Amino acid sequence: MKPICINNYCFDHIHLWIQYHYAVPQFVELAVEVFYPRDQQANGLVMFNHGFLIGTDLLYYPKKIIGSLLNDNPLFGVHPSYYYNYSSALVEKNWAMAFVTATHTQNQAIPWTDFGGNPRVGQEAYAAASYLIKYGVTDEFYKAEKKYERTAFYKPDEVEKSRFMRSNNVIFAGHSVGGAHAQVAATGFDTIRKLGDKSWRFFDPVMYDREFLPKYSERMSDWAPEERADPVGLVQLSPVDQKVPLLGPGLAEYRTAMSKKPLPILMMIGECDSACLKDSTPPAWSADPKETTEFSQLAPEGSESWAVVANVEKGSHCGYLTQDDELCDMADKDSGLCEKGTKTWKSGEEESAFTTELFKQFIGMYPDAKGFQGDFKKWIHSDFIKWLNRENPYGKLKLKPFADGKYIQYVSHGGCPPLEARKGVASQ
Repeated sequence: MKPICINNYCFDHIHLWIQYHYAVPQFVELAVEVFYPRDQQANGLVMFNHGFLIGTDLLYYPKKIIGSLLNDNPLFGVHPSYYYNYSSALVEKNWAMAFVTATHTQNQAIPWTDFGGNPRVGQEAYAAASYLIKYGVTDEFYKAEKKYERTAFYKPDEVEKSRFMRSNNVIFAGHSVGGAHAQVAATGFDTIRKLGDKSWRFFDPVMYDREFLPKYSERMSDWAPEERADPVGLVQLSPVDQKVPLLGPGLAEYRTAMSKKPLPILMMIGECDSACLKDSTPPAWSADPKETTEFSQLAPEGSESWAVVANVEKGSHCGYLTQDDELCDMADKDSGLCEKGTKTWKSGEEESAFTTELFKQFIGMYPDAKGFQGDFKKWIHSDFIKWLNRENPYGKLKLKPFADGKYIQYVSHGGCPPLEARKGVASQ
């Protein structure tokens, strides 16, 4: 398809196949939605993993069979960006944002393949982000592959016209199970490979352009480092992890790895969000410091972790969404965490607008085409944290204070002066 361009931004949709490891015959079909600057000079990329109940389709495989005859693909009918349209957050710093959807998220018969405990989905996000950095918005990546240099396919200038990134800086982000998947991607290529080897989910992907008689790329380990995604931040919206025997080992090891990485890490939770605070294994966060949670694994006491968590008052599991989704709404019924009758934030309301502003403020920390500049002290005293660490950071939305009175929680580092919480409304 040709990109749709409005004002200074364009939208495009690409399709590819990925072999998780060049030596293992295991493939996945991906569709990637991309918002990128019209000038094709994006300073960075936000790669977003959607929640489990976005885009499910019981008729996926019948549609796939029919589509093969009509040159159509049912994955193109799934639009995570419709539910997570934070594109206005990108404009000020000229960033791009992408959403990845895979075939296995459509199969209701085996829904566990897209639960938060499956590292494969995070691997896909990393591979998709790297693809966009190396090739841009094109399905015809092979035109720049040197293996085809002596063929009629080889037209590297056409791929060059598709590239839109000035750097390989990527903020990995996600909602619900996608928040847990983003934890995997944010560990970076070397760690994904190392931990993948331990769980027999080997990762050194090869890109394919089709199912039959495909053209394919070099394995990712042969790419130049600047062609692969460089994680510069992690944003998790109510992350949900799970353990399913044999299929979903859980992502604790990835969180342990993230706890050692010196980069901005944010977790948002909701006061009334039972999906992440009760149903997740382990819970995303708990007021009990003795309980093992996703956050305690991201920020172990005494560690040098940069992870920060904030809690939205009357926050729900689906309030982050920019459009309502009936299946997602099921996660917010009878949570039991708030008093019966508590009016929680719904999709498209203040929590959604807050999330757009949150991404804008988070992206605002990064200089053009560079990662975060500074140490933990600069992160915890950054303008973003100052904006967030208040009772009322945006509109009518309020945050719940933690036991120490602050509106964020993090592991204190020795020699770093404490951060004071603020009352009142942040300037909009």
